[in-house]
Amino acid sequence: MKLSILVMLGTALVACGAAGPVSGPTPVPAAVSTLIQQLETQPRANPPLYVASYEYRGQVVYYVPPRCCDIFSDLYNAAGELLCHPDGGVVGHGDGRCSDFLSQRKNEIIIWRDRR
Repeated sequence: MKLSILVMLGTALVACGAAGPVSGPTPVPAAVSTLIQQLETQPRANPPLYVASYEYRGQVVYYVPPRCCDIFSDLYNAAGELLCHPDGGVVGHGDGRCSDFLSQRKNEIIIWRDRR
């Protein structure tokens, strides 16, 4: 009985969850939380935006995919500083400053997904 109540409650919480950080083993730095709050104020994108953390070049980085055609993706460090644009743009290859990101990134954790 208690287990079924917990399962129903958990299902309801997941179903009702709109935009918000996805719980994960890695704490989200304040600068990335601020970035997520900014993304939540923007119009809904199609496909929906998300923020993922990865290990890349010996550090944890935060990736925001391109919103649509010809728009760059963004890659941030834990301090919220823009490192580069790994993909997107007119030809789809980003700005060239981190052209190996997509092939070298490891340990993806989706920390936020827009569920509006």
